[in-house]
Amino acid sequence: MIFPDYHLHSEFSTDSTAALEEIIRSAKENGLTSLCLTDHHDLDFPFFDKDGNMEFQLDLPAYHKTLAKLRDEVAPDFDLRIGIELGIMPSTVQKGTAFAKDHTELDFIICSTHIVDGMDPYYPDYFEKYGEADGYRRYFEVILEALRGYTDFDVYGHLDYVVRYGPNKNKFYDPADYREIFEEILKIIIDHGRGIELNTGSLYRGLDVPHPHIDLLKLYKELGGEIITVGSDAHTPDRIGYGFDVARDMLLAAGFTHYTTFKNRKAEFHPIPQGGNA
Repeated sequence: MIFPDYHLHSEFSTDSTAALEEIIRSAKENGLTSLCLTDHHDLDFPFFDKDGNMEFQLDLPAYHKTLAKLRDEVAPDFDLRIGIELGIMPSTVQKGTAFAKDHTELDFIICSTHIVDGMDPYYPDYFEKYGEADGYRRYFEVILEALRGYTDFDVYGHLDYVVRYGPNKNKFYDPADYREIFEEILKIIIDHGRGIELNTGSLYRGLDVPHPHIDLLKLYKELGGEIITVGSDAHTPDRIGYGFDVARDMLLAAGFTHYTTFKNRKAEFHPIPQGGNA
C-alpha cells in the first residue's frame, strides 16, 4: 500500500453498509497506517427514500462523535482523520459556504458534483436526455458554475465522474474536447489554493483509467496545481486502497513529486515513493 486512502464511505453513507471496525481492520491488513473517512452529505439532494426522507444526508453529530471515539481507540498505531464528501451544485453554493464555516471539526472536505439539472448521471435518464458527449459537457459546465460561487473545500472530487456512467464510459472520451472548460475549472481551483483528488474508484467500475484522466492531471500540474489526494472511493472494505499502484504511476508520469493529506483542513505534503510499496 502506498498512500493513505482519502475517499472512503461507511455505514453512515446512504450507499454503504460498511462497518467502521471492518474498514479499519481491512486498512491495517492492507498496510495502511492512516485514512480519512469521507461519508456523503449532498445538500438538497433531489431523491427521497420510501419514508420520504432526503437521501445522502449525514447525521453529522453522530458521525463526528462516533469517529472521534474510534480515532482515540485506534491511536497511536493508526491515524484516523475525519472528513466528508460534500455534494455541491450551483443552487447550493451558499449553503456549502455556510456548512464549511459551521463545521470546523472536520479534517477534510471533498467537494463533489453528483447532481446535474436535478438528475444523477448514475441513472440512464440523464444520458437519454443529453446524449453522451453533451451529457459529459453539461456535467463539466455545472462544476464550473458551482466553482464560481463555492471554494471553501480542500479538493474537488472525481472531476470526470460523469464518464463512469456514460453509455460507452471512457471509450470515446477525450478531455481535449472539453479543454476550455477544464482550464477554467482548474485555474479557479488553483487560484483559491485548493486541490483535486486522484480517484481510483473507476478501476473497479469498468473503466481502465482513474478520475481524472491522465491528460487532466498533466494539465493541472502544468497550470501550477500541487495539492492532490488519492482515494479509492470504496464503499466496501475490500476496495480500500484499490489501484493505488496505478495512481502512483500516474502521478509520477504527470510530474508530481508529492501527494497531500489533511488535518484540521491544513494540507500536509509527502513524497511519492518512486517504486515498490511504502
